[in-house]
Amino acid sequence: MARDSNRKDKKEREDSSEFSDRLVAINRVSKTVKGGKRFGFAALVVVGDQRGRVGFGKGKAKEVPEAIRKATDQAKTQTLRVPLKEGRTLHHDVNGRHGAGIVVMRTAPPGTGIIAGGPMRAVFEMLGIQDVVAKSIGSQNPYNMVRATIDGLKKEVSPRIIARRRGKKLSSIVVKNEEQKELSA
Repeated sequence: MARDSNRKDKKEREDSSEFSDRLVAINRVSKTVKGGKRFGFAALVVVGDQRGRVGFGKGKAKEVPEAIRKATDQAKTQTLRVPLKEGRTLHHDVNGRHGAGIVVMRTAPPGTGIIAGGPMRAVFEMLGIQDVVAKSIGSQNPYNMVRATIDGLKKEVSPRIIARRRGKKLSSIVVKNEEQKELSA
């Protein structure tokens, strides 16, 4: 029995060390009761390993640290793996949508950096993307922007996955730089 708890503790320490987290939004919420108002806090947190995994979570509690802890725990359980091109950018341009929030994400050449607004920037930094251009259209609500960004990232596919689906070799799908120059000339 003691061995099982030691294994569980070790696994929790490993999980917590591999993810870094970013607090995106904190909001004071109130509940009206017969005696007046009861105040609490809601937190939105994005976690990632900065190597292609990202997740978000939200938590509510009477105290701020407890709300952040709940949000972080939820985010760690809902991680998503995103294929990255050269470990620094997206493979292709993609749009994400949640409610009235629309996010447009485009690949970028090396050295561009992260050109994106607040909540989207947090998602990209936790994901490990170094070069991306993103624009949010519609809702500026941080919850909707994060959800729209995650929705777009779910649509991201690598050429290797496409080749596997089609039953072809990767070389037949990806056009090399020399071939691309010949085709454009």
